[in-house]
Amino acid sequence: MVNDLKNDILEESLNDVIFDGWRWENIEKTCEKLGHQRSMAYALFPDRLNDVIRHFSTWADQKMLTSLSDINPDDLRIRDRIKTATLHRFKILTPYKEAVRYSLGHWTHPVRTKTAGKSIWQTADTIWNWAGDDAQDYNHYTKRALLSSVIVSTSLAWLNNEKYDLDKTEEFLDRRIENVLFLGKNIGRFKNLFSFLPLPSRKEQNA
Repeated sequence: MVNDLKNDILEESLNDVIFDGWRWENIEKTCEKLGHQRSMAYALFPDRLNDVIRHFSTWADQKMLTSLSDINPDDLRIRDRIKTATLHRFKILTPYKEAVRYSLGHWTHPVRTKTAGKSIWQTADTIWNWAGDDAQDYNHYTKRALLSSVIVSTSLAWLNNEKYDLDKTEEFLDRRIENVLFLGKNIGRFKNLFSFLPLPSRKEQNA
């Protein structure tokens, strides 16, 4: 129920984001438009725009999983599972490209980078889980860290491509996945490079 309310408010608000960017006042107005009190916005999104924009990412993850429901990941190679899921997410976000651009602008503020990182990690975790990864050791974290970097770099390439087709994005994603999977095959060599990173615990991933 709460998630449905969040989705309703988010989806209605996306029309305003294209013109105004992410504005808390518009979220409150959307609540009124949908028949709720303005205070409902704060109850659902207590950290205001941080929560709204993070839910935008969660919403895209949920839509991605729904769009993948007819695909059996076992029929695909691991790299193709990752590519398929990631491309589906970009396809879902294509009509909201400007909202994604404004989101990026919001997250670049230094005090928000940790929250942004959690959001990206959540997407990487969702994709790997769909792909069937059940690693419980160090690889659980390195796979998600590497995919997070792929998502960030591909998102920037996607935003810089003025066309609304995904051909160029797919080509870029193919190259990035190839590079990352090569690194993944030799991950044992690189553990020391990651040892200084404050990798999140499973509890923190879901926080």
